[in-house]
Amino acid sequence: MEYISVKQFAEKFGLSERTARNYCASGKIDGAIMIGKTWSVPYDATMPPRKKRIKLSPLLAVLREQQQSKLKGGIYHRVQIDLTYNSNHIEGSRLTHDQTRYIFETSTIGATDLAIRVDDIIETVNHFRCIDQVISDTHVPLTEAYIKQLHLKLKAGTSDAGKSWFNVGDYKRLPNEVGGIETTPPVQVHREMKALLAAYHHTKTHTIEDIIDFHYHFEAIHPFQDGNGRVGRLIMFKECLAAGIVPFIITDDLKMFYYRGLREWSRVRGYLLDTCLTAQDQFKALLDYFHIKY
Repeated sequence: MEYISVKQFAEKFGLSERTARNYCASGKIDGAIMIGKTWSVPYDATMPPRKKRIKLSPLLAVLREQQQSKLKGGIYHRVQIDLTYNSNHIEGSRLTHDQTRYIFETSTIGATDLAIRVDDIIETVNHFRCIDQVISDTHVPLTEAYIKQLHLKLKAGTSDAGKSWFNVGDYKRLPNEVGGIETTPPVQVHREMKALLAAYHHTKTHTIEDIIDFHYHFEAIHPFQDGNGRVGRLIMFKECLAAGIVPFIITDDLKMFYYRGLREWSRVRGYLLDTCLTAQDQFKALLDYFHIKY
């Protein structure tokens, strides 16, 4: 086989030598080999396919812009506080909405006469970081590894992370239940998660009902020892953004309707769907306030 130098390949396609070397090093040019300290490229090698440029929704574009600029008082600021407070509160966090806001804005909890659990504070800070990851990685495909990474980020540094049996960042080792309902046994979790993701990715364009259906099955599997609800709701938010669908936050006043919807999804989808659509309407009102198109 005839080879050319990286410099010749770069000139052939109008690239910088550095870019051409990076293509070789990352395996993007088939047949490129390193001889000594230099790369040689097959004479007939072609340019690696360019990634398709993804058009961002107005909301996602604004979220990323405000995330980078650390703007306070905008939609990014509001999502961080509202999504974190409500999702943690559903799971028993004792922090108030104001305390959640103080932690995000000032890294303090504000004055209080009540004892506060350290884990509530740690998980609040961790949840902010999970939201940042969801916004940054919106179009990264859902995988088992990605979902485990979210769980690890959520539970890192908590008292649960010090328990060997808890398995932070990986699937549960002990059976668990939710609301008195049995969930998938630990030995079957990997198989069921793999099947759930395969079925979800079988459809390229997802509707809000597809995303809610994934959420129901994720919560039914309950793959982690704890933190399933929060990880599941983060995934819903991410997948709505990825599909260009207005996302939603399950607020405390919708909690019991949300629980009923999860229980009844396999028989009556309307309960959970209506709850999520109500939450979506609330989020649309927020977008109207910030003059963000949807």
